[in-house]
Amino acid sequence: AGPCSVQLQGETAAFTTALRTLVNNPQFSDVTFVVGREQQKVFAHRCVLACRCQAFQGMLSQGLAGSEDTPGSIPPQGPFILGNVQPEVFLAVIEFLYTNSVTLNSHIALEVLTSSVEYGLQDLCKLCVKFIKDTLSVEQVCEALQAAVTYGQVDLQEDCLAFIEGCTAAVVRTQSFHELSDVVLARVLRSDRLAVDELDLVQAVREWAHVSSAVLERPVSEVAALPVRELRLPLLAPNELATLESHNQRDLLIPVESIAAAWRAHALRKGSGVPSHLCRPRRGTRPRDHHRHLDPHTK
Repeated sequence: AGPCSVQLQGETAAFTTALRTLVNNPQFSDVTFVVGREQQKVFAHRCVLACRCQAFQGMLSQGLAGSEDTPGSIPPQGPFILGNVQPEVFLAVIEFLYTNSVTLNSHIALEVLTSSVEYGLQDLCKLCVKFIKDTLSVEQVCEALQAAVTYGQVDLQEDCLAFIEGCTAAVVRTQSFHELSDVVLARVLRSDRLAVDELDLVQAVREWAHVSSAVLERPVSEVAALPVRELRLPLLAPNELATLESHNQRDLLIPVESIAAAWRAHALRKGSGVPSHLCRPRRGTRPRDHHRHLDPHTK
């Protein structure tokens, strides 16, 4: 019988600690990156980057294409210019490649998530998502939701939406709320569990629309076309609807047809002709006398 071979695992922590000393260490490095607007130099080792990340393997292989040097005499490469990434973010990626761990904080987590997707590092992506979930805040939750939708992170999307539902009134006043895309804002507005009254929600969408209009240089009515479909105008009292109609003449935020449908619901004392979900109170909707007529189960 042949010899029995068994693979034995040594102390992982010691191995990781040793490799961490090589992160951004110019000693024995053979590739250099110039990162961010600061043009900070970052030193690395081709063999580590190439074996851990296919994107880096491709980048480094292109640099060697056509080279007649033998593997042992390949000269140092670079510098590779990476102007669109913060040095702290890139160093977090490098740290992960060397140690299979990453040091994150709330200022860089979303950008490290972006880099993990760009470099195809699924394990780093999972670590970022976990950190973001554990550290959601009023100020950053909308930015996290936007990233979650962009990168198809379904679990993170659900956590962000649940967080927004719990403190909606505070979230809609943040800068990151005003920076949501129309598609993501519409998704938020479909929720029955938003903890805010509809009148306040209309005002929040109006402010969002004016910011988006200025940034995109497009009319308010155009940038807001998708989100305003999710506003539940029949929930507003007649005097509130009249005021809204007056304000709407200035910016045309809401289509005339939508306001007319809300008036029709009041006139007929029922929600017929209006999608049923637009007559359904949210968790934070203040009760109004006419709401009982909107309930399809009320005779």
